Amino acid sequence: MKDLTAAIPATDLRSAVLQHLKYSLGKDAEHATITDWRQALSFAIRDRIVDPWFASTRETYARQGKRVFYLSMEFLIGRLLEDAVVNLGLLDEAHETFEGFGLDVRTVMADEPDAALGNGGLGRLAACFLESMSTLGCPAYGYGIRYEHGLFRQGFRDGRQVEAPEDWLSELHAWEFERPEATIPVGFGGEVRELGGRMVWTPDERVIAQATDTPIIGWHGKWANTLRLWSARPETVFDLDRFNAGDYFGAAEAENTARTISRVLYPDDTTEEGKRLRLKQEFFFTAASLRDILRRFDTEYDDLSLLPSKVAIQLNDTHPAIAGPELVRLLHDERGMDLPRAIETARGCLGYTNHTLLPEALERWSEGLMGSLLPRHLQLIERIDAAHAEAHPDRRVTMLGDGDVHMGPLAFSMAHKVNGVSGLHTELMKETVFAELHRLHPERIVNQTNGVTPRRWMVSANPRLSALITEAIGIGWADDLERLAELEPMAEDAGFLERFDAIKRANKVDLAGNLAGRDLPVDPDAMFDVQIKRIHEYKRQHLNVLETIALWQEMRDDPTGDWTPRVKIFGGKAAPGYVFAKEIIHLINAVGDVINADPATNHLLRVAYPANYNVSLAERLIPAAELSQQISTAGKEASGTGNMKFALNGALTIGTLDGANVEIRELVGAENFFLFGMTASEVVARREMHDHARAAIEADPRLARALDAIRSGTFGDRFEAITENVSGQDYFLVSSDFSDYWRASREVDAAWRDRAAWNRMAVLNTARSGWFSSDRTIRGYMRDIWNAEALSIG
Repeated sequence: MKDLTAAIPATDLRSAVLQHLKYSLGKDAEHATITDWRQALSFAIRDRIVDPWFASTRETYARQGKRVFYLSMEFLIGRLLEDAVVNLGLLDEAHETFEGFGLDVRTVMADEPDAALGNGGLGRLAACFLESMSTLGCPAYGYGIRYEHGLFRQGFRDGRQVEAPEDWLSELHAWEFERPEATIPVGFGGEVRELGGRMVWTPDERVIAQATDTPIIGWHGKWANTLRLWSARPETVFDLDRFNAGDYFGAAEAENTARTISRVLYPDDTTEEGKRLRLKQEFFFTAASLRDILRRFDTEYDDLSLLPSKVAIQLNDTHPAIAGPELVRLLHDERGMDLPRAIETARGCLGYTNHTLLPEALERWSEGLMGSLLPRHLQLIERIDAAHAEAHPDRRVTMLGDGDVHMGPLAFSMAHKVNGVSGLHTELMKETVFAELHRLHPERIVNQTNGVTPRRWMVSANPRLSALITEAIGIGWADDLERLAELEPMAEDAGFLERFDAIKRANKVDLAGNLAGRDLPVDPDAMFDVQIKRIHEYKRQHLNVLETIALWQEMRDDPTGDWTPRVKIFGGKAAPGYVFAKEIIHLINAVGDVINADPATNHLLRVAYPANYNVSLAERLIPAAELSQQISTAGKEASGTGNMKFALNGALTIGTLDGANVEIRELVGAENFFLFGMTASEVVARREMHDHARAAIEADPRLARALDAIRSGTFGDRFEAITENVSGQDYFLVSSDFSDYWRASREVDAAWRDRAAWNRMAVLNTARSGWFSSDRTIRGYMRDIWNAEALSIG
């Protein structure tokens, strides 16, 4: 396939930008705002993507390649402009073009709002995978929901999280192509009847899934895939009769009801209506995607037995697990395939990625809700469960039980491969949440350790470090990341270490400027100690806060001691209905208010919690971080991808043996990783001990003193929910791991003060982390799960 994206001279890009400014946006250069310039550049860059996008589709049809369809509730794609500019090799041309306009191109690109299509690691992984599939030439579609308001925009009021709707679609989103011809009806409720020997489902509620496509360009622009997102629309947009009768709100009721489905990611499900909406969302995008997949298949083939050899459907977590019974329904009820063959055909297409070992996170829906919303699917789940029972009479696990439909076992049973996302996680899956199913299907579980795209997380996010790496080892490492190993000898080069250190400090200065603009002043000469991730008990942000309090208390006792100055930076959102996680946020901010205002210690210790953590903020935080906090309770974090991004960018990790921390430590070397805490098996044993939290607190005066400070009101509120949990049940073993965490943290302090040794460790983290590329991960999926081939040439 011809490479259609040779570098474009700056004059040509200049002409394209000016043309779009005038004819697409109706502005002249003298009156254009930064947003106008950004939109014009976006259209000009998008123009360069369309040809390889079309060429990739033609190549797929011409070679009848197997297609991959990636179904995910989240695609946390962040800003797309800089990603596209970098992948097309146009950054220098764009810089030169905007210099001619008297503008900084990075300022222009930074004007783009983040696409509010995800929450955390699950969605960011999906985005990395799409980019890697395009880089590798794997023909693929991503399918999800086009959320109008995303998760939420986080703010703080009196230290507490407040949620507001995201407004990323309040302006033109330049990367989308609307597909008014691509509409699919999706039904809910109704009844099931037998007609002519077939079961016919007649929904009593219908909405229309409307497609919008975004091209995802790979490295060097040689291949582009598609992210297709569905918006919910009513069958009848407007009831004129009701409007003319004076019922103005009722006239738009159908539209409001339908659009509710695609307004918000993860609506609060603490109510029955919230649960109903979540299940609606999951079925809505899954059903629309499956019909779209079959429509594409029908344009090329007329033999349904070919489906598993031409179609690979990957379920990213249990959210799209309804795909199993829905695909069976389409094949059996609508296309006449007998039920056993329909089940086997569907299974041959489906793969399932598990992301959690928390039983409560493996979705379950009440049979009452499933039966009222998706009555035919409940019948088919019963049939699938019965067929599985018949094939395995000694089984002890069911898809139905205690009045619930268990989506984890359903996803497992309907997939031909089930994968974990790190070595430890995959083995624990076999021993815990899927132990019985693994016994019955020992060949089904495989591992695919997560990865991240180096184009976004190094070339784009950390251009200073990327330039130094290219100077040291040459070009070509961005799509062959294990070449970073060639940096290893540079860890002994004093001059290289000094330049590496200077780059880190420059990134810290940039971040300090950003935080100062948020009224969070920090000293770039202090250690930047960062924990950014979804707020959750198992991720243990409250362990970090307790250590912060204890450290502050020790500093107050001896303010002239040989302390390592630290800036503790937190970032992340808590689910609106997750009360305990929101209380952790409140505690972080309350502790920060007190510590930052303490004149005796605030030159030694500060706490920063910038609101509304997203991809763009992560792109500032990660290159500036020196210490990466990966402190989850062992056995609870499936993998993590933030830990990989930090290590690649030269941050050292303090962490437990959990998730991909295990593989990071093995690769970078135990001597370049600050390990603490119990192992997964020790965690299980510790929980069996009576009063384990009380014993841990009694054994560590620092922990007891920190808890006493919270209880006494030092930080305003007394945070009883947190102190009672940590000193009582303490399921996530914050108290039991505190002492070892304190020890490891002081080892960090001592190591950081030896700048040459620290920089050597940091360089080795970068040099030895090349394995954590999402390109490597996608090659594994293509080989072990999808049986798909790369089709790009060159």
